Amino acid sequence: MKELAQKRTRFGCPRLHVLLRREGFMLNHKRTERIYQEEKLSLRRKRKRKNVSGMRLELPKPERINHIWSMDFVSDAITSSRKLKALTVVDEFTRKCHRIEVDTSINGMRVCRVLDEIGERAGLPEVIITDNGPEFAGKALDEWAYRNGIRLCPINPGKPVENAYIESFNGRFRDECLNENWFITLDHARQIIEEWRIDYNEVRPHSSLGNLTPEEFIKKGVEMTTCSPVYSNS
Repeated sequence: MKELAQKRTRFGCPRLHVLLRREGFMLNHKRTERIYQEEKLSLRRKRKRKNVSGMRLELPKPERINHIWSMDFVSDAITSSRKLKALTVVDEFTRKCHRIEVDTSINGMRVCRVLDEIGERAGLPEVIITDNGPEFAGKALDEWAYRNGIRLCPINPGKPVENAYIESFNGRFRDECLNENWFITLDHARQIIEEWRIDYNEVRPHSSLGNLTPEEFIKKGVEMTTCSPVYSNS
């Protein structure tokens, strides 16, 4: 339990109990709660100041196609001031953006559905890196990942640099698409954003890929040692 609590620093007793049962420890919840209290694993509800937390996991580096994906949300609005929410999903090795799901609201179940749809045509990753938003930290994505044998790697709170690939992508997305267009309706936003996504994958050169597009990089089969993706703002 201490090992799980160290890796899942924001999981309380109920979720740790579920993880223990998955590992084959058939404890009833009362015994789990007793051990949890004896080991002083209770979460702090309030803090006088923010403390720097240790890394939950050593975040891996991408080594091949469908090794690591990263996900995040970007916000914008249409001309009526109605808010838009965009879920971005990127393969960190190829830099290909598999999907930008756009709607006024996207919950954890919707995130899982989007990932299933991507998986049907492109396969699923071994690892997904996310932030700690409620859509990613909820039960829906956790159960989906467990069912599909995928490792979730949440970054430390307040440390977006740990998800540098998706942060770089989102910066380009905002600079090159969201800031350059006025969206009249939701459908109009979806059309413009999808056109930009296709252009990003098939036309826009990436310096980190030797000035290839993600699609060209995939087709050429460039080895990691000859043209390795690196953190950059391209």
